[in-house]
Amino acid sequence: MAMRARERAGEDLVVELAETFRLMSDPTRLKIILACLDAPAAVGEMAEGLGISASLASHHLRLLRAARLLQAERRGRQVFYVVGDEHIRSMLADMVEHVGEEDAGEADA
Repeated sequence: MAMRARERAGEDLVVELAETFRLMSDPTRLKIILACLDAPAAVGEMAEGLGISASLASHHLRLLRAARLLQAERRGRQVFYVVGDEHIRSMLADMVEHVGEEDAGEADA
């Protein structure tokens, strides 16, 4: 009986991880996360920088925030988003470095 509870907990974890990776697999959402990696960014700035509407940016931000990939902070009338979790920040920074290494390796070939 205890084994089934652990298996179920493991299955729940896998499902949550898969959903997190699914959210990050969308190029626009990934660009939004990367834009919030080093410093808080406002919705309007992100939308303009990515060439999308503010309402589309807000839609993506709502999903990313619900998944705890981004945190929001209100400053007056604007809301700023940032990657507040060090695990997410570290994983993305490592992946960016990893992909960059592959590109550099291909250039040498």
